[in-house]
Amino acid sequence: MDDRIRRHARVLVDHCTDVASEDDVEIRAPTAAEDLVVALYEALGRRGARPTTVWRNPRATRAYAREMDPDDYRPKEHRVAALAATDVVILIKGARNASETSDVDGEARQAASRAKEPLLRERLDTRWVITQHPTAADAQRAGLSTAAWRSLVYDAVDRDWAAVRERQEQVADRLAAADEVRVVIGDDADLRFDVAGMGTYNDAGRENMPGGEVATVPAVDGVEGEIRFDHPLRRGGREAEGVRLAFEAGRVVDYAAERGEDVVEDLIETDAGARRVGELGIGTNRGVDRVTGNVLFDEKAAGTVHVALGDALSECVPEDRDENESAVHADLIRGAGEDARIAFDGETVYRDGEFLIGGGDGSGSD
Repeated sequence: MDDRIRRHARVLVDHCTDVASEDDVEIRAPTAAEDLVVALYEALGRRGARPTTVWRNPRATRAYAREMDPDDYRPKEHRVAALAATDVVILIKGARNASETSDVDGEARQAASRAKEPLLRERLDTRWVITQHPTAADAQRAGLSTAAWRSLVYDAVDRDWAAVRERQEQVADRLAAADEVRVVIGDDADLRFDVAGMGTYNDAGRENMPGGEVATVPAVDGVEGEIRFDHPLRRGGREAEGVRLAFEAGRVVDYAAERGEDVVEDLIETDAGARRVGELGIGTNRGVDRVTGNVLFDEKAAGTVHVALGDALSECVPEDRDENESAVHADLIRGAGEDARIAFDGETVYRDGEFLIGGGDGSGSD
């Protein structure tokens, strides 16, 4: 086995989730990620933990969804009960066919997402992490050879994450103290976010691996303006390009796409919370130096910002504030490396892909 896979597993067990001997661990993985699952079992065995694997099979998911009446979708109570008894969840991405479920209709997708919401709630109560195992299908989507994609994945994962957290701390603290964030990118974006009293997420590779972002959550009704996203929105093997969103009082009131507008429609019609923003993030990881078509990487790339529709980052929302809830959390990504400005309370802190305040040099790397 490639030793990089074992190092990846150690990062997930030691740094991301800090597994202990008494922990019950669920690994949720596609069959394409078998090598990483085996490496995780080695690492978990050394810790004395108790792992279980839930294998994901997109072909089976597609077959089920194409036959299922959307009205028959309901939560899988046995899975909810199992997660309620779980301490750690490790979610692994990795496709054999990145478009396997692309011909499942929108109504079935929405129903499936709503039925999974109780599982989402239980998983968020665990120590959890989502990561990527490199496969040939994902390499093809990124426009890379399999070897080059593997190198990109492992280089992004194998970092000094304590140093990353320290470098991002000043930006995170300044964001936490702000009442308003404004994002302006040429003629394509002018958004204002009411973030008064909200917390900040300093992502140094805990819940996401790789990490590398600073994020917050706006008030439920606290987003105004318009933005055009220049990175594709990919969901369930389908893709929308040139997505435009307009917000009033925190809610999407108009949308369009240059291609794949039905993907956007299916997303925002999932439930009431899917029209509201659950996260504003600024990418800091210079180890991700290209658009890969993989949101876990693209949202971390330095010189990007992302706006997530749907479920809010709970760690950023104080107990006395309303929190947007949704069965979805979908990140839309916009390049911010040219003609871009981000201001906290009127002070420009970021311009053309670079932070202007200390500690946020965007490196996200060693």
